[in-house]
Amino acid sequence: MAVAKKMARGRKQDRARVAGGQNYEVQYEATKTRKSASAVKKAVKKVGNARKRVEKKLGR
Repeated sequence: MAVAKKMARGRKQDRARVAGGQNYEVQYEATKTRKSASAVKKAVKKVGNARKRVEKKLGR
């Protein structure tokens, strides 16, 4: 019987992503990077929802 590999789950995994459809997530990222909410949404659309890539795109 094969042992199931543990998957990364929970809070840490959740913080690594930006939920572009969630206003509070977008607002948090906008405040953090000092950009507009629409700029954050555009960045999520362009580079995906990985927080590191979004922040890099926004110049953080």
